[in-house]
Amino acid sequence: MAPKIFIAYSTGTTGYIGGDALYALEKAHPDYEYTALVRNSEKGAPVVAQYPKIRLVYGGLDDSTLLEEESARADIVIHTADSSDHEGAAKAIAKGLAAGHSKDKPGFWLHTSGTGILCWHDQRSQIYGEPPSQHPYDDLEAVAGLTGLPDDAFHRDIDKIVLGASSDAVKTAIVCPPTIYGPGRGPGNQRSRQVYNLAKVTLENGQAPMLGKGLTEWDNVHVHDLSQLFVLLVEAAVANKSDMDSKLWGNEGYFLAEHGHHVWGDVSREIGKVAFEKGYIKEKEPKAMDLEEAKKAGGFEALSWGLNSKGFAKRARKYLGWKPTGKSLKDEIPDIVENEAKELGIKKGYAEKVAGKA
Repeated sequence: MAPKIFIAYSTGTTGYIGGDALYALEKAHPDYEYTALVRNSEKGAPVVAQYPKIRLVYGGLDDSTLLEEESARADIVIHTADSSDHEGAAKAIAKGLAAGHSKDKPGFWLHTSGTGILCWHDQRSQIYGEPPSQHPYDDLEAVAGLTGLPDDAFHRDIDKIVLGASSDAVKTAIVCPPTIYGPGRGPGNQRSRQVYNLAKVTLENGQAPMLGKGLTEWDNVHVHDLSQLFVLLVEAAVANKSDMDSKLWGNEGYFLAEHGHHVWGDVSREIGKVAFEKGYIKEKEPKAMDLEEAKKAGGFEALSWGLNSKGFAKRARKYLGWKPTGKSLKDEIPDIVENEAKELGIKKGYAEKVAGKA
């Protein structure tokens, strides 16, 4: 019997991570039985158009009964829709998996968190734009540092629900991606946020923003590589090898997903350079901003440009053979700038026209 996969990925939010993960999974295992949670038939139409055999269920993350029923029915639940912050959905998935599974027939939960959770130290101290003051996290030799993060860390409340649901009947894994980039391959949104919004603000304001000194550091991963990690975890769940339990699931099942590292000031400079060379802006160098200026320019998300989030993804490489191969963030930036300019309706020579010189 084909494994049953339930993906909660498009409920009025982006659908970016889940959409690409579904694409990779369906390509690798077209014989699996997929069910996707979508908001309504309008949102579901492009999903069915791309995947004619998929089963859709309609609802949102507040529909606890639906989430419980589908989680009980599925062999594997993949949660990517507002997964790191929606308490009700996490509790419903946990309840449904526990009700529908047993030690002899366990259910698996692949939960998506995010490395904003690693910014807790800078958030406490309200320091922005400064270099890291902590050692990078390690999901292999020091995984307890990730599963035991402070309760005031971003996303931590949901992580605790997932970790607490782990049992012989419910096997959990937390996937914690950093800055994600690259074109998604799903039927919905194919655009990420952090770097893309930085490029958007650059084009709108005519100069790249940089929070403080721009010395903060993050990790990054191409969305296609992230999806391959989901594929490998699903395959491990289907195989369900008892000798891998302590390495992949439960308190040890915490997966950082980095394939590169960046300094946010360098990203701002590269975006400014590319946008300047394409004739979209007149100022090549970034503009340093304080916290309030950054929030005004880029909203709450702009805070992440000034916070540190560092860790090493060793567990997936060692136990799953994960080998990310995607284009680097720096190499992707020209396409990001080009696509954001297209979305804004900005054409080459825009800067000169605005200045009255063309």
